[in-house]
Amino acid sequence: MNPLICPHCGDFTDRPDVDATASEGAVVRCARCGCRAPFRRLPLLCVTGPSGTGKSTVARLLLERLSTGFVVLEQDLLWTGGLRDSGTEHPLFRTTWLRTAAMIHQNGRPVVLCGTVVPPELEGLPERALFSGIRYLALTCEPDVLAARLRARPAWREWDGPRIAEMLEYARWVGDTAHEMDPPVELLDTTRVPVADTADDVARWAVRAAADGGAPVPGDGGTATGSADGPAPG
Repeated sequence: MNPLICPHCGDFTDRPDVDATASEGAVVRCARCGCRAPFRRLPLLCVTGPSGTGKSTVARLLLERLSTGFVVLEQDLLWTGGLRDSGTEHPLFRTTWLRTAAMIHQNGRPVVLCGTVVPPELEGLPERALFSGIRYLALTCEPDVLAARLRARPAWREWDGPRIAEMLEYARWVGDTAHEMDPPVELLDTTRVPVADTADDVARWAVRAAADGGAPVPGDGGTATGSADGPAPG
């Protein structure tokens, strides 16, 4: 079940050797015994964006909209203990999520991972080979609205002036460079859109992105909205 452990000899690797062109489908090759273990190589779907753009709220609504064919998870669940590594791109945290998603994929359902991340933080990791692709949709909103949302958060979340300013700069960077990233990040503005409509848009994007990545999509559209048309790239 764990694609990093050889089912024949039990050897573990943290740098999976994936053959995605094998006639029998994707396989992980064991460097120790030569075993070629088949596994499901599905796309990972990342719903990202700056804090305050609505990711957590939308994630709750996606549970119902995508319940028939996807697994929706919130990234901050694992932001705890030793996984709160101090590296700029948090490689231990990111690696753990890629390994978790790859194992969940062995059940045949693509993961929709909701949380702040950009392609440079995932695309260079060894576990990236376990996915047919990683698709990114960033939620955005206008700076004044984003600042107001962050100021309105509970005190325990510690959104003071300097931290809000830092997030506004990050939001500006994401908006300016999304189309230049590899792969490009699609944008979805949530400023004046009802949250239910945003969730519908994200669900449609997930269905389309999963199908483009070769994942099985249930029914005709696979969501409560009944369409595989996603939001236009920003």
